[in-house]
Amino acid sequence: MTFSDPAKTAAELPRVALLATGGTIAGAAADTMTSGTYRAGTVGIGELVAAVPALAGVAVVVPEQLANIDSKDMTVALWLDLTARVNELVADPDIDAVVITHGTDTLEETAYWLQLTTHSEKPVVLTAAMRPANALSADGPLNLVNAVTVAVHPSAQGRGVMVVFANLIHAARDITKISTYSVTAFSSGEFGALGWVRDGRVIFARRVSDAQSSSSQAYERGFARNATLVEELPRVEIIASYAGASGVLVEKLVETGTKGIVVAGTGDGSLHAELEHALATAVRSGIAVIRSTRVWGGYVSRNAGARDDALGFIAAGNLNPYKARVLLMLGLAMNITETRQLQTLFEYC
Repeated sequence: MTFSDPAKTAAELPRVALLATGGTIAGAAADTMTSGTYRAGTVGIGELVAAVPALAGVAVVVPEQLANIDSKDMTVALWLDLTARVNELVADPDIDAVVITHGTDTLEETAYWLQLTTHSEKPVVLTAAMRPANALSADGPLNLVNAVTVAVHPSAQGRGVMVVFANLIHAARDITKISTYSVTAFSSGEFGALGWVRDGRVIFARRVSDAQSSSSQAYERGFARNATLVEELPRVEIIASYAGASGVLVEKLVETGTKGIVVAGTGDGSLHAELEHALATAVRSGIAVIRSTRVWGGYVSRNAGARDDALGFIAAGNLNPYKARVLLMLGLAMNITETRQLQTLFEYC
């Protein structure tokens, strides 16, 4: 499939729901030469689509403005709305795929949220931009065309939620932002991208299931079905371990009714002794504690560098602190509170 296929009429092209939430891709700068001085979430989805005529040769795009915010201000309420709308759209027989425009700052969190709360064989693809819509060499238009191109490709079916950015196709679980300014701002770390898209050609090099068992997929799909019923999420906060870390923040979080704490530990999720003591006390108060890491790559193993069994901690595996928070909020909202059950959740989702 190419960007423009004049042989196909609009009736023959696939139909893609395009949900807009704002972000830099919908941003505008006062000075087109200085992309750092702009406001995200100011351009409407109709204007974005009109600026990318190449979309007309790929799919019939059905635009919808769900929100128009800077993604640093993403909320749980908007996540819930997004899940509900995506599930409605993938259930619509007239819609072949869903593409979502989003800001880069919290894109990895929203993508993983949708991976956990939606389920369909139809592709759900997020995209974004590092430069505002009116910047010199804006990257949003090409990212948007590529996202729609991937979404309508037959090989995209059944691959879960994906992110298309800078010609690469990423799995929602793996992707993370690695640069504050580069147009190649995302990486899938040790697992690598799922594939790539260029000049209308889509290549998938691997499936997410390559690193997961069939039982894992079944667990995740069952979790997704139940997660769609969630209407409210408990408060879960993130803290970090570092030289001289104390337990003061943990004590304050316990006092204010926090239900879960994710800690970005050093190395393999190791914790400063004072911080570990405070977190162990929090567990005895009924708070779930997840050990993740502040290190960009690697896997946090259970009982490695900490006494998880003795203290009641849960190891995050290869989920970064922000995605670990998403999973813990959902688990707690679904009344999964026992340590062993939560550990299983982190091993399979």
